[in-house]
Amino acid sequence: MTLRFLGTTSDDGDCPTLYEIDGTDEILVQGDRETDPAHLVQLRDVKPSETFVRVPRALLTRYAPRTETPELQPFTSIAHLFREFRHTAWRLETRRGYASDRNSSKWQRWQDGEDIAAEPANSWRDNVTAQTAAGKRFERVRLVDTPPTEGQRFLLASAPSNVAAGEEIRNLTRGQAEQLCLPDHDFWLFDSRVVARFAFDVDDTTLGVYVTEDPAEVLAACQARDAAWHHAVPTTEFARQVRSIV
Repeated sequence: MTLRFLGTTSDDGDCPTLYEIDGTDEILVQGDRETDPAHLVQLRDVKPSETFVRVPRALLTRYAPRTETPELQPFTSIAHLFREFRHTAWRLETRRGYASDRNSSKWQRWQDGEDIAAEPANSWRDNVTAQTAAGKRFERVRLVDTPPTEGQRFLLASAPSNVAAGEEIRNLTRGQAEQLCLPDHDFWLFDSRVVARFAFDVDDTTLGVYVTEDPAEVLAACQARDAAWHHAVPTTEFARQVRSIV
């Protein structure tokens, strides 16, 4: 089982922090161990396996989930949201590669040296064009390692087609993301109201999404969006920076 970072009230990435244990309804709390004898003697029904940590109330208020854990749904279950959102559809991409990219015909053409910056329209880009023409915004921030992985270089090469359709795509180094305490999972955020968090297997294949309107989840996603968007670099400029280094 993996841990999913929920949030922290630490300025420097130290404790206290909350994590969700994927596949369960349990939350893992990181904080300073309680050592005050006067407090420990007052604890009730303590088992030998138990320990106790201190966390600020603000951590629980801001990040502790307030609803039941959502069930995993097929990605197709949120297809309507990409047409029906009212203002913004925002994506955080955190992985070092995606199976859907590697399995595409475009991947092989890119591997063969073909320029994939100006791809023809498809259903995704047609919808982006229609929604942005109506005044809505499609935005994403992609985390990039130093040096970029093969999957990340592919996304940098193919991004201009999506940008031309109306998406605004920015990039952020993984080191900066860690300093900003950004989440380590992918998600879409619709209208600052609905979060669709991705689940992947070890081969980067999408297993589905967890969809929630839990206030704590939405707040954490909004905070991540604001921090990431402020520090991220537009994809065209970022790609130039990468080419000058590689």
